[in-house]
Amino acid sequence: MELSTLGDVWHDVIGTQPHPPWWLVTLTGVAALGAVSVRSVWHVLRNVVTIAHEGGHALAALVTGRQLHSIRLHSDTSGVTVSSGKPYGAGMIVTAFAGYVTPPLLGLGAAGLLATGHITAMLWAGIVLLAAILLLIRNVYGVLSVVTTGAVIFAVSWFGSPTVQAAFAYGFTWFLLLAGARPVVELQSKRARGRAPDSDADQLARLTGMPGLMWVFGFGVVSVIALVAGGAWLLPDSLPHLPNWH
Repeated sequence: MELSTLGDVWHDVIGTQPHPPWWLVTLTGVAALGAVSVRSVWHVLRNVVTIAHEGGHALAALVTGRQLHSIRLHSDTSGVTVSSGKPYGAGMIVTAFAGYVTPPLLGLGAAGLLATGHITAMLWAGIVLLAAILLLIRNVYGVLSVVTTGAVIFAVSWFGSPTVQAAFAYGFTWFLLLAGARPVVELQSKRARGRAPDSDADQLARLTGMPGLMWVFGFGVVSVIALVAGGAWLLPDSLPHLPNWH
């Protein structure tokens, strides 16, 4: 993007951009699916999902009136958000539930922006959210993860051509939508082996008396709904028209 003033940036953020061709939308979706499926790639990019996951906990804590203290991100792609308040009740339940559903819901929101042609706005919304999370990070690896992610998005939005911006925005959105389900599957796999006694699902089970498996199922339902709805927003106008044989 050839920009010389902040006014130019603001004009692009509030404006709309042309929808990319159907093949680019499809190709970025396939690439995102590969990123989620290939173990080595997933291990690196899962850090992005963890940032969104912990950000979801943090936002829920603030919205429900809890006192938010810190976020830590670890090199094994785990994370922890520390807040204080009543250790029971609706606020704690919402805070515990928010983590796993935030990445796919962010993907759904991003898909909504892209469907209305707001490619630049979607990229800058990501930068703003990452900047807000950065204020809460309390460990070096967490700072590096958030700064690196934000720097990549900024570089694409500032220096990338319209095609590069569109490809990145759609690929990133597909990734969030598709990446919502894999952590849920991984969670249940760990729970089945007794390796996640303090997972979000098990905390919710203790808070509500409802089985942890039910909460895992709830996480999965949200991720599938977000994927279906988000995919429908991304694809309809991008697919080539089939020939009319009549």
